[in-house]
Amino acid sequence: MDSFPGVRRLVVDDGQAVQRRSRHEMRCRAIPMDGHNDLHQSHEIFVHIRIIVGMILGISIARLVSGVTRFLQHPGKERINLHHVGWAIFLFVAIIHFWWFEFALSRIERWTFESYFLIICYAVVFVMLAAMVFPDNMGEHDGLKEYFWNRRKVFYVLLLIMFSVDILDTLLKGANYYKQIYGWYYPVRQSLLIGGTIGALLSASQRYHVAFVAFALAFQIIWVVSLFGVLGPA
Repeated sequence: MDSFPGVRRLVVDDGQAVQRRSRHEMRCRAIPMDGHNDLHQSHEIFVHIRIIVGMILGISIARLVSGVTRFLQHPGKERINLHHVGWAIFLFVAIIHFWWFEFALSRIERWTFESYFLIICYAVVFVMLAAMVFPDNMGEHDGLKEYFWNRRKVFYVLLLIMFSVDILDTLLKGANYYKQIYGWYYPVRQSLLIGGTIGALLSASQRYHVAFVAFALAFQIIWVVSLFGVLGPA
């Protein structure tokens, strides 16, 4: 017979209590760990998408930089035209701005293929616009000025698509982000740019086209400086 039954019973009870406390602590720790894993997975998806978008935008930047260097390499061959060069500068600023403000996509906790496809298409539009500004082959056109003027409607259709997709991209980031960053400024901006682009599609006045690109470029610079001075969630 056991000489110390009370001691054995006390040891057994203590051991069971320790096991219960251990299981309880593991369950308590499991709750925040699940949330942490979801947040980590969302961040990894965002980085994955950001890398792909960066590769596409890199093509646009390379096209613009390569095109601008033509004026430096052959200053007498290509004459600088305000209408053409203005849109080249606008696109350069817009692409850099796009890569900057898309950091807000990190707010998205659940990615769908539709959202992913939208962002990729947005970046692809920049590639197409850059190719219209500095084409590989101008064919029968005599210089960039003539080429761009004759192909301006294609360029403005792509520009219209870009401004429209930007609306979907902005809504994708959520209502809180929209209210916190944009407010009433954004619909006014988009309305002016979309309206100006439609006017450019219908107008054959070179003065209108030069005035519109000057307005769009100035508006873009003011927009970036006033709202996007710091990278990161607002």
